[in-house]
Amino acid sequence: MAKYENDVKQLLTLIGGKENIQAVSHCMTRMRFVLVDPKKADEKAIEEIPSVKGTFTQAGQYQVIIGNDVSVSYNEFTSYAGIEGVSKDAAKAAAKTNQNLAQKIMGALGEIFAPLIPALICGGLILGFRNVIGEINFFNNGKQSLADLYPFWQGTYDFLWLIGEAVFHLLPVGIVWSITKKMGTTQILGIILGLTLVSPQLLNGFSVADTPASEIPVWDFGFAQVDMIGYQGQVIAAMMAGFVLVYLEKFFKKHCPEVVSMIVVPFCSLVPAVIIAHTVVGPIGWKIGDAIASVVYGGLMSDFGWLFAGVFGLLYAPVVMTGLHHMTNAIDTQLVNTYDGTILWPMIALSNIAQGSSVLAMSILQKKNERAQQVNIPACISCYLGVTEPALFGVNLKYVFPLICGMTGSAIAAMISVGSGVMALSIGVGGLPGIISIKPEFYVQFLIAMAVAIVVPFTLTFIVGSRKLSAKERGTAKSESKTEVKAEKIETEQIETENTETEKGVKAILSGKVIPIEEVDDNVFSQKIMGDGVAIEPTDTTVVAPSDAEVAIVMADTGHACGLTLGNGMELLIHVGIDTVDMGGDGFELLVSQGDKVSAGTPLIRFDPEKIRAAGHPTTTMLIVTGEGSAKNIKMKAGMTAEAAKTTVISFE
Repeated sequence: MAKYENDVKQLLTLIGGKENIQAVSHCMTRMRFVLVDPKKADEKAIEEIPSVKGTFTQAGQYQVIIGNDVSVSYNEFTSYAGIEGVSKDAAKAAAKTNQNLAQKIMGALGEIFAPLIPALICGGLILGFRNVIGEINFFNNGKQSLADLYPFWQGTYDFLWLIGEAVFHLLPVGIVWSITKKMGTTQILGIILGLTLVSPQLLNGFSVADTPASEIPVWDFGFAQVDMIGYQGQVIAAMMAGFVLVYLEKFFKKHCPEVVSMIVVPFCSLVPAVIIAHTVVGPIGWKIGDAIASVVYGGLMSDFGWLFAGVFGLLYAPVVMTGLHHMTNAIDTQLVNTYDGTILWPMIALSNIAQGSSVLAMSILQKKNERAQQVNIPACISCYLGVTEPALFGVNLKYVFPLICGMTGSAIAAMISVGSGVMALSIGVGGLPGIISIKPEFYVQFLIAMAVAIVVPFTLTFIVGSRKLSAKERGTAKSESKTEVKAEKIETEQIETENTETEKGVKAILSGKVIPIEEVDDNVFSQKIMGDGVAIEPTDTTVVAPSDAEVAIVMADTGHACGLTLGNGMELLIHVGIDTVDMGGDGFELLVSQGDKVSAGTPLIRFDPEKIRAAGHPTTTMLIVTGEGSAKNIKMKAGMTAEAAKTTVISFE
């Protein structure tokens, strides 16, 4: 009899039967279902199955938490149900079918622009710096800039345009490349198509408006003439051209014999794509892009522009939480290329500042709550530097009123910004540094809007928080006596300084800050569904064995997690990052195999933190006790900086 025979029978019935399963896969701890009709799943009954530790839905996937034995349960389930499991990427793709059209479009935009954001931010900073040294007349009664006075700064100003032009004028190359990367087609063909859109053989797209129609060069085919116009800075046209190439390549790959596909597919995909780009979708995309930019620009510059601005400023933070904010990158870029600046970007920077100011007020209100401050302070700093997600999800949404106060301040600041015509040179860094992207003539107006974005949310949050926050939330509860705080401090100091070589327990798997498992941004771990444990914010990149043990289980295809069994029967789960299963193994190197015997300090997993962050995942690494074995009086130790393989983070008898 299979180990989970009864459980898998119940699960199949309660989840709606085989016909309700569109796809199923598993990670280190969970079975991940994409269901035809999620409403058919009886969640309460499923959670009562003995092997099930919990359920939840995320990103279109219905996830059933099993634990270390998930691979066994998964294999028995797929065998009994008579269905084939799929890869995690396939399950993720299938999950998108449960999204509505708007979610799919916004998700696609986000995935296209996400790889381009570092370049756009870098380009924005460079244009901002050029703005400071070459456009602002600091000297001779406002008549000369640094570049006017000093050859070095003039040379710097000219040199930096090399990068600025590459980022913003030649942006179509990056867009088409990103589309081919997202769609899984040949990326070099995307780069080549992008280059044909901005080739120096063509009339520069920014010069078209100033060039008489009779002087625009053409390709003369005898029966037809095609304008030789470049698409520098054009977003919509580049996206449309990219998708033409993608679908042509997929069509020819599907219908072309394998033996000649290497020759036929690239030629039959690229050449028609270039022709269609310059004769059909390019001109259409140009018109669409101009129309979108005109509507946004006209609306914001109209007599009711202040109203549009207020609504945008009010709703931008919630939009960020849904992921729909990625669409503004395309609109911003189109505005820059059409009107030599964007009105939208300053409002985004002001929204960042407003939400950061709410967090700043929370930080002051909770100055005696050490646990809250561990989230508040870094969230505030990142928000003021243009990254709002930690503040939104970690603080403001948690208490709600700081979010609303920030939205209010953002709306008022946006109305001031648009009402006074503030315009940015380009997309840049958000938050406080966003001012360097603002055109010099609008510095004073933007500074006023910034002041409002700081003062209003801070004041409102402080006033409301003074009344709404409990003594416990503020860290001023009477139970926290000086004696208790002092004792806690002494205990923490002892933990930090003790030599754990002689202490009986589980050592740190990484060097870094040890935090309570409750603070992990994943309900499966923070709610201890898998078991109690600790988490580490790593400062190194190699996970090591925390004790002498046997490798009980590994995620061979993704390399992001493994399970260990100690000599006393204690079972441990190590999980690098949050939701890193979605990376499909990219950035991870598994250094051990199932059944290996390891000693304390043996390298288990090597990972690339930059790749994890670039994929949008935290690097927080969990060490969970999934089975106690014969261990007793198990205690978790957090709140200190640990050294891998030396500092005890879990003690037991």
